[in-house]
Amino acid sequence: MVNFAIVGCGHIAKKHAEAIQKANGADLLAVCDTDPSKMREFIDLYNIEGYVNLEDLLKNNEVDVVNICTPSGFHASIAVSVAEAKKHIVVEKPIAMTLEDTDLMIDACRKNNVKLSVVHPNRFRPVMIKLKETMDKQELGKLSHANATVRWNRNQEYYDQAGWRGTKEYDGGVLMNQAIHNLDLILWLMGDVEEVYSMEATRLRNIESEDVSTGVIRFKNGALGVIEAATTIYPNNLEETISVFGETGSVKIGGKTASLVEHWNVENMNDEETIDIIETVKADPIGKPGHECIIEDMVEAVTEDREPIVTGLDGRKALELVLAFYESAKTNRPIKIN
Repeated sequence: MVNFAIVGCGHIAKKHAEAIQKANGADLLAVCDTDPSKMREFIDLYNIEGYVNLEDLLKNNEVDVVNICTPSGFHASIAVSVAEAKKHIVVEKPIAMTLEDTDLMIDACRKNNVKLSVVHPNRFRPVMIKLKETMDKQELGKLSHANATVRWNRNQEYYDQAGWRGTKEYDGGVLMNQAIHNLDLILWLMGDVEEVYSMEATRLRNIESEDVSTGVIRFKNGALGVIEAATTIYPNNLEETISVFGETGSVKIGGKTASLVEHWNVENMNDEETIDIIETVKADPIGKPGHECIIEDMVEAVTEDREPIVTGLDGRKALELVLAFYESAKTNRPIKIN
């Protein structure tokens, strides 16, 4: 068994705890939070230890992996301490709030020979796996462009749950918090980015960061991309879509959580193959929950001594894209990404 501990006992920690309990080869040993009351539910439910001090948790030699579920602005300092204690890391998205902090995390993990995985679970959705396989075989031909749309609702009550929500230092806006998953998917599917241009606004929510953002991308392969993200949609989540268009294929993945095939037309796939993809996805659109996949992947990465599927570098690329959008919106000019 690979033993896990969770730092930060807020809402997302519940998903991590459930995933660890269900994942093959994983066991939850402990939680840590500066507020003892937030740990109580976890301690009672799972019969595990609770720590109010990170240093004390890291002295527990039975803990192999630490899952960081704190507000994003605290990820880097915690991760460096965890890496120096020779424990592997699963960190919630975004990996950090700045590239400087991200590089500190990656360097600390490299120096201490520990694994670093970033929670971008949408890669594990059945339809995304199939789309990635199709694109890796170059069955869409020369790529024209791609589109990522997040039209969701996060009302003021959501942001008022905690003082850090919607702040630039600890949370970020719709790009950093919600759409970063979609940016990770776009990078995973389309490759590295050369240049971006973006506009953003804070229209309806009383927060420091943006609640609506639009932007365009030029990928290094010459294809273009369009990003639209908002938490201002009335009254509930409307849609999350990923579309990719190429010389010999067009695919649109949609629904409220980008998990269903809305369009799939690939030149070298016959009708039977296409229908099979659509019906297979429809029968089980979510598959194994993404957090559970992330945990099982970390277990295998530790036991097989390999890199996790979603690495620290992957997390850095997604963050770099968000920050480039922010810089473009602030300066009203295109931003090159090296």
